Amino acid sequence: MRQADIYLHNRLAGRLVEDIDGYTFRYAPAYLADRPARLSATFPLQADPFRDRTLFPFFDGLIPEGWLLDIATDTWKLDPTDRMGLLLACCRDCIGAASIREVAP
Repeated sequence: MRQADIYLHNRLAGRLVEDIDGYTFRYAPAYLADRPARLSATFPLQADPFRDRTLFPFFDGLIPEGWLLDIATDTWKLDPTDRMGLLLACCRDCIGAASIREVAP
């Protein structure tokens, strides 16, 4: 199981978990208490977790494409089909408001 803390504007927004059933995203209770901006249109503010068998499009869209993806997979010897691995390796400091930080096992 791999986990990542999701930050929006350098503030902990929630946690993404990958397990054998797929992916789960849940907003952090403290984040919800302040009624901030939602992460994206597909993640309305709610306490219930979001679940899917595949990586949510919002997170998948943060992963580089094209020649940048080639550089990342070649340099770090990453499997281009390991979307969570790519997210963890490439999206710590994304362009935009979101950032991803791996949670140590």
